[in-house]
Amino acid sequence: MVLTPSVMLPLGTAMPAFELEQVSGAGAPNPHWSSGTLQAKPVLVLFLCAHCPFVKHIEPELSRLERDYGSEIQIVAISSNSTITHPQDGPAGLKEQAERCGWQFPYLFDASQAVAKAFRAACTPDLYLFDAAHQLVYRGQLDGSRPGGDQPLDGRDLRQAIEALLSGQPLSPEQRPSIGCNIKWHPETGEGR
Repeated sequence: MVLTPSVMLPLGTAMPAFELEQVSGAGAPNPHWSSGTLQAKPVLVLFLCAHCPFVKHIEPELSRLERDYGSEIQIVAISSNSTITHPQDGPAGLKEQAERCGWQFPYLFDASQAVAKAFRAACTPDLYLFDAAHQLVYRGQLDGSRPGGDQPLDGRDLRQAIEALLSGQPLSPEQRPSIGCNIKWHPETGEGR
């Protein structure tokens, strides 16, 4: 397991447009899900996968976030891991993960890894919060907890960002990068090594 921090895409960056295969969530089965269907509401984009211990660690908090904020923000999860090296992160594994966790948000599969590259996603989990105009206002860690650590899994950092955004308060530019497993790039690209 390689510990990899998020790249910390510049704040204010416009959300890249994308269309991907939807494996679970509202509207599934749907062969393709497009960012063009998003409303003029805040959007939380989550780069996840099924096998990563860092993602497994935060699954309960992601379920709570959907319950607490799902009516106020749009949540979309994307898995970009190579199924050449990690077949468990393919559509079947993602669907099983979403069902086990009770997630209703769209879970998408980025087979070409083009969307991960557009977001400059580096790790799982990698989290991006966009405002209603779909401009980046937060990227970084969910909270200070880590698998096997002593910090509580409470989503503190992301929750503070969501609360500030929803209440019209400025978000602090001091944001800590997410830490997790590196995205598993297709072997021929050599990325992530």
